Amino acid sequence: MNGPEHARTGLVVLDMLNPYEHRDAEPLASSVARQLPAMVRLVERARSQERPVIYVNDNHGDWSACRSELQQRALAGRHPELVEPIAPDQADAFLTKARHSAFYETQLDYLLRERGIERVVLLGQVTEQCVLYSALDAYVRHLAIVVPSDAVAHIHPELADAALQMMDTNMSAEIVHSDRFDRTSDRRAISARAQR
Repeated sequence: MNGPEHARTGLVVLDMLNPYEHRDAEPLASSVARQLPAMVRLVERARSQERPVIYVNDNHGDWSACRSELQQRALAGRHPELVEPIAPDQADAFLTKARHSAFYETQLDYLLRERGIERVVLLGQVTEQCVLYSALDAYVRHLAIVVPSDAVAHIHPELADAALQMMDTNMSAEIVHSDRFDRTSDRRAISARAQR
C-alpha cells in the first residue's frame, strides 16, 4: 500500500520515553505493559510500509533536552523494558512538548502538512490525558483521527473508557483494534472527514 493515498496517514507516538518516576507511574506502567505489543506492531508495520512515524514526547520540564537525552533518561528509569521496544529510530521525526497536546506550541501541525498527512493514528500514553487532548487538537485542524484502543495506555481505566467514547462521539475518531485500522482505506477515511 504505497500509493499517493497511503502517504496521507502518519503515526504519532505520544510520550513513550518515560522514566516512570512520577506519581501514578505504576498503574500507567501496568497498562503500558499490556498495550505495548500492539504499539510495537503498529510502529513496525508503519516503518515497513514507509508511513511517517512521528514521536512527540514530553520534555519533563527540561528545556534543553533532546531526543538522545530523553531516551537515555527513560532507559535509565524504573521500566526500561517498556521503553526499549518502542524507542524511536533515527529516521523517525521527533518533537518535544511541554503540555498535554502534541500540537500545543510544537511543530507538529507544520510537519504533518509538509508531508501531506491528513490522517493521524495516535498511540502511546496517556489515553485520558495526552491522547485525548491531541485528538481534540487534530480534530479542530480537520485531520482524520484513528485511535487503536489496544495501543493506548491509561492510568484510570474508567476515565480512559470515557476518553475513547469522547473521541469517538465528539471528534469523529475511528476507535479500532490495532489489527483492523488498516482495513479502512485512507481514501475512505479522508472522504468521511471531508463530509463532517
